[in-house]
Amino acid sequence: MGNFARGTGSLMGLVVLAGLMIPLSDKAMADSCWDHNGSLMRLQAQGNQRWLSYEIPRDVLRPAGVQRGTLLFNGVKNGNWYSGTARVFSKFCPGSPLEYSVEGPVRGDQLQVTVSGSREVFNQCRPTGQYTSDTLVFTFSHDC
Repeated sequence: MGNFARGTGSLMGLVVLAGLMIPLSDKAMADSCWDHNGSLMRLQAQGNQRWLSYEIPRDVLRPAGVQRGTLLFNGVKNGNWYSGTARVFSKFCPGSPLEYSVEGPVRGDQLQVTVSGSREVFNQCRPTGQYTSDTLVFTFSHDC
């Protein structure tokens, strides 16, 4: 097991995360870096809980208030399936992301996660009553 993205496994009370054997506990954490739409993301895991935050956001996201550590996704991994909450950011309402539900599969080789969901379209921070579908793709880059 070279790294977290290639899977996790249990062995005699230990879990292999990010290439390290860590004793199983509520405090065991793992993290790795992933590419998403031109930004570098940090995936952190604790048990089946998952958090994806910006490590190096694309420049275009900065006017929307996105910076290192800004949370894009939080949720859970059940088997090879993620489900949780994603956020969309706007320069018209920096610091107030729109949250919506997403879910989707982990690719068989564990090197890509794709989640999708439907969200309301906002026009300069005002709801329009229209909806759109979003798909977020995260591709493993390296151990952070």
